[in-house]
Amino acid sequence: MPRIAGVDLPADKKISIALTHIFGIGRSTAMKILEETGVDPEIRTKNLSEEDTAKLRRKIENEYKVEGALRSEIASNIKRLMDIRCYRGLRHQRGLPVRGQRTHTNARTRKGPKKGVMTRKKKK
Repeated sequence: MPRIAGVDLPADKKISIALTHIFGIGRSTAMKILEETGVDPEIRTKNLSEEDTAKLRRKIENEYKVEGALRSEIASNIKRLMDIRCYRGLRHQRGLPVRGQRTHTNARTRKGPKKGVMTRKKKK
């Protein structure tokens, strides 16, 4: 099981799919990396040679921002938005949708589970 950018790639999958398990690499980027390194996209991860693994590792580490570095960059970008108190930063702070979606209904992923309306019993 090859380890690239701190991630163990799944052994049974094709390398074009397995590379997408690395945070910051999607399908199109994975295909581009494989094309540039000359690795067959149809080969299974367990059948990769050490040479191919080394080529992929070098390419990804030198040219792409992935995993921890990418996560910290995204977090610092969000923090910057919150620090300058722009609209998007305020939406992040309040846990509401950032990109203009409606919130009257829906938005449950950002807002969390529904909070019921509390009713009080009448005193006798």
